[in-house]
Amino acid sequence: MSTIEVKVPDIGDFSSVEVIEILVAVGDSINADQSLITLESDKAAMEIPSSAAGVVKAIKVKVGDKVAKDSVILLLDTTAAQTSASASEKPVTPPVPQKTVAEAKPAAPAAQIPALQPVTQSRPSPTANIDPVFFSQAHASPSVRKFARELGVDLGKVTATGNKGRILQEDVQQFVKKMLSQPAAVAGGASVLGVEPMPVIDFSQWGSVEIKPLTKINKLTGKFLHRNWVNIPHITQFDEADITDLEAFRVDANNEYKDRGIKFTMLAFIVKAIVTALKKYPRFNSSLDSGGENLVMKNYYHVGIAVDTPDGLVVPVIRDVDKKGLVDLVIEMKEISLKARDKKLKPSDMQGGCISISSLGGIGGTKFTPIVNAPEVAILGVSRAEIKPVWNGKEFTPRLMLPLSLSYDHRVIDGADGARFTTYLSHLLADARRLLM
Repeated sequence: MSTIEVKVPDIGDFSSVEVIEILVAVGDSINADQSLITLESDKAAMEIPSSAAGVVKAIKVKVGDKVAKDSVILLLDTTAAQTSASASEKPVTPPVPQKTVAEAKPAAPAAQIPALQPVTQSRPSPTANIDPVFFSQAHASPSVRKFARELGVDLGKVTATGNKGRILQEDVQQFVKKMLSQPAAVAGGASVLGVEPMPVIDFSQWGSVEIKPLTKINKLTGKFLHRNWVNIPHITQFDEADITDLEAFRVDANNEYKDRGIKFTMLAFIVKAIVTALKKYPRFNSSLDSGGENLVMKNYYHVGIAVDTPDGLVVPVIRDVDKKGLVDLVIEMKEISLKARDKKLKPSDMQGGCISISSLGGIGGTKFTPIVNAPEVAILGVSRAEIKPVWNGKEFTPRLMLPLSLSYDHRVIDGADGARFTTYLSHLLADARRLLM
């Protein structure tokens, strides 16, 4: 038996460097250049390779020890490696170059990998999108970084158990096992793996606070909006509609119907216009089925109207808008708004919508990004109209411009159709007569 001492090589201008990780165990068969330990100085971490191949007989250092050049790392039995090399030599063939031996060695011990392979086979990777900043700043050795990168694990989300908060290979394995134990994501992405919960914070440490419970509507709305935001890939298309002439018509109509107590709002015209747009672009009047494989095309036109109440946002639905005139719409919209504020809406009053409209024009703002109200595939945001100078080909003229913000499910609607929809809607709103065609 031939036993040699494997020592720390010249590691530069360092006289006492801490051992933070031991990468082999007694009895392991190792190759030349295989990493044995990881050292960490104030500036960097480095892995120390073996100077020869063989079987580890004894390890002479432990985690936390300080080492320097020529410190003994372990005792290595090189007999097995020499016997294997001798058996493979042939008189007519030159010795295999050391480079070939290094290329042939496995990237990691085979026993460490099989239990972790299902991460990419049966479920999504725990963290498909690794944050390069957190990954680079994580306290881990190069070998652990490589191991984590191969498995698609974001080290920024792994709990460290090693010395001085260092992430070990076992920590990465435990993280993957934890992700595998969580429910698998169902069709449409109903759950997200690897997302850390919000931290618990005691805000009173910085000053006086008051606890005010959320209303039931707040809680339900928050739950549904979070679900929709996580599961739906949102795109928002911004546009402006010239409603100068439509506004003049609305004012005249209000004067004409004043004695009947009818007050036309711009929202009523938008509701009529959006149904006309749905007929021209029927993909916006659809829903993606639960399996994410088919579109359910609707032959009815029900429009949800977001109503701001003291207890939170609700979205009652006006049914069969295509079969109702403007006067009918104005009356019904007033009724549902009162029911919403008086808490008299039934669950059925807020179901079955094809598309929703969220109008903030009475409050202010120039544009915003509304969240799609699933299972609908689009929602229109309306902001406050503003007089702007518009070039008519000869000169700038003052026009009343209405900002539109259309958010839609990018799985169903592409950007070109999103732009076509808002352009057509703006075209309709520019002339009320087109709503009759």
